[in-house]
Amino acid sequence: MKVESSFVFLKNVRFYAFHGVMPQERQVGGEFLLSLKVGYPLDKAMESDDVKDTLNYATLFNLAKREMDIPSQLLEHVAGRIVKAVTTAFPEVTSIDLELTKQNPPMDADCEGAGVVVKVKR
Repeated sequence: MKVESSFVFLKNVRFYAFHGVMPQERQVGGEFLLSLKVGYPLDKAMESDDVKDTLNYATLFNLAKREMDIPSQLLEHVAGRIVKAVTTAFPEVTSIDLELTKQNPPMDADCEGAGVVVKVKR
């Protein structure tokens, strides 16, 4: 049997971070949700049962956390840094679907959040 596609993912990881255009957002901070779906060849790990043969999701989380900890004005900038960090650390990555949501954005609207979605393919 041939694996058509395979992914490692993090779903709705919660971060408290200091991103935003308004100075108060970078001082007070806010809550963010990050979801990542990373295309990665899992064939070898499916056979070996060895973590060295996969994209370790704990490592994926730590890469995302490192970038989330750096304050930025734009979520687009944060998303771009996360994509770059993941593709640099894991050259075998074939695609990334990233969704970054700012919960309770300061725009006088009753909503669950606002954010960005980025889909990249190699």
